[in-house]
Amino acid sequence: MFDLDNWAEIFSVIRKNKLRTFLTGFSVSWGILMFCILLSSGNGIKNGVMSNFESRAINSVEFWGRRTSKPYKGLPEGRRIVLDNKDLDLVNRQMPEAMNVSGLISTSVSVSNKTFNSTCNFNGVNPDFREINGVKVVSGRFINEMDMREHRKVAVINRRLSEVLFQNADPTGKMFIADSLAYTVIGVYKSDNDMGNEQSAYIPFSTAQLLYNKGWGIDEIAFTVKGLDTKQANEEFDQRLRKKLSVLHIFDADDKRPVGIWNRLENYLETMGIFNGISLFIWIIGTGTLIAGIISISNIMLITVRERTKEFGIRKALGAKPSSILGSILMESAVITSIFGYFGMFMGVGLGELINSALANAEGSPISYIFRNPTVDVKVAVGAMLVLIVSGIVAGLYPALRAVRISPVEAMKDE
Repeated sequence: MFDLDNWAEIFSVIRKNKLRTFLTGFSVSWGILMFCILLSSGNGIKNGVMSNFESRAINSVEFWGRRTSKPYKGLPEGRRIVLDNKDLDLVNRQMPEAMNVSGLISTSVSVSNKTFNSTCNFNGVNPDFREINGVKVVSGRFINEMDMREHRKVAVINRRLSEVLFQNADPTGKMFIADSLAYTVIGVYKSDNDMGNEQSAYIPFSTAQLLYNKGWGIDEIAFTVKGLDTKQANEEFDQRLRKKLSVLHIFDADDKRPVGIWNRLENYLETMGIFNGISLFIWIIGTGTLIAGIISISNIMLITVRERTKEFGIRKALGAKPSSILGSILMESAVITSIFGYFGMFMGVGLGELINSALANAEGSPISYIFRNPTVDVKVAVGAMLVLIVSGIVAGLYPALRAVRISPVEAMKDE
């Protein structure tokens, strides 16, 4: 449809109006650039916040005992609620939505291995705790049911404790001393604070109960849930759990102080709702910037048609087809939109990748927990650019049709 003469004509018009073409193209580049920056920023914030949900199961719930804030049935205010094995049985038997139930007992111990001494936080847990907390075992294995039944003194240590006690050697199968008791390392896990100085280890829940809690008392109970897909369903679940616990521990069901409940799934659904709203807002603002670029293209094409009115009249008088004039104007609109749109897309995507590279080098810093991987999907960026190009052609359609409708006589009279 277009030969070299058509292309030469288009670029000749662009060269004659360099400043105007640049300003018009700049608005197109700025539109797609801002669109990419908005999407990248939104994705960065979303990925940063959502990364905090990665270490634990999204559908996890945990609760722990606190103190009552109201007197109840002759019992005084300020009474401490202590969880025990009856609470584990309650969750397992009376809460059908609960899965992967685990108790948690935490205590601080002194650990040593020959000449190396330090302190460590022992966490007594059930085997299912691995699913609840998303424990990443990098070598060896996690606690199993045999460890629980036999009250074995085994430990899954984090990498920081492994470095302190065993230096660069593989600790699996080796022993260390914790408060005068010998423990065998059965695995090493990766924790979120490996870059810090915290040393921690998981031991069988039954062992922790026997050795460190004298057979009673549980610091916390955690589990995952199924079938709770809405915020309302999770709130109703929390209320049922609190009511059953109030009967077991004899406190007012309306008193929310005695038992603390953290429903991670409820928080996740709330967070997703917020980010859906933010994403919608970003798309609206981003689309507005693209529309601004499209309007500028339409305006520049109207000016072009106005300036070339006499030229179009002469061409029509010499026998030029309307389709030739129409195609020339539309092609000019497409060329400007494509060149500057691609440049804006390249800058937007490249800027996101540059920031992402800088953040990757700052892994573990506070900002990485609120802003991570601020990139935009290339497919989305290309799709936006294609829409911009098509819209630019459509925007040039009205000026092009106006040029086609000009009669040679009217065009020759135009000043």
